[in-house]
Amino acid sequence: MTERHYVSWTRMEDGAAEDWALLCEKEEAFNADHVDRVLAQLKTLDVDWGGYRVTRFEHSLQSATRAHRDGADEEMVVAALLHDIGDILSPYNHSEAAAALLKPYVSERVHWIVKHHGLFQGYYYNHFLGGDRNARDRFKDHPWYDDCVYFCANYDQNAFDPEYDTLPLAVFEPMVRRVLAHPKFGHLELSEPAAAE
Repeated sequence: MTERHYVSWTRMEDGAAEDWALLCEKEEAFNADHVDRVLAQLKTLDVDWGGYRVTRFEHSLQSATRAHRDGADEEMVVAALLHDIGDILSPYNHSEAAAALLKPYVSERVHWIVKHHGLFQGYYYNHFLGGDRNARDRFKDHPWYDDCVYFCANYDQNAFDPEYDTLPLAVFEPMVRRVLAHPKFGHLELSEPAAAE
């Protein structure tokens, strides 16, 4: 019998169980390199866009270094490392892009912090741009509000220092591999009821 390399269908509605078994097998083999692709994407931030005194890649490393030195758990350190990974492909909602990447692998708390860090960062500059620096306060009663304030104050807004003793990516790579090793919720996107942000 010849090994099948492709599904039998051109429309999903025509698929059979063996087609889906084949796709799952192929997907698992492809996903073996997932962390390598994530790290490669992170490295694309190592570009001087001008203005900032460090690249977004250096900022990411510095953010993770600060979280690590603060005693944060591995999930939070990895979240600090990857929180701006969406900057190039999704500059206007990079927080949501990073949160979507992390969602299967981290706690709801860490996911929420990454998803909302962009809004919370606005506290440091919105008032200079005609915006509301306190826009984050609409989440004042959320159980993770203070955690997101802490993340931004201690791992994000202060991680643009070219003189800071930032740790190299090699220190964080094993953490990324551990955190992204296994989705906590499986590979299928679960439907969930709409929840208040």
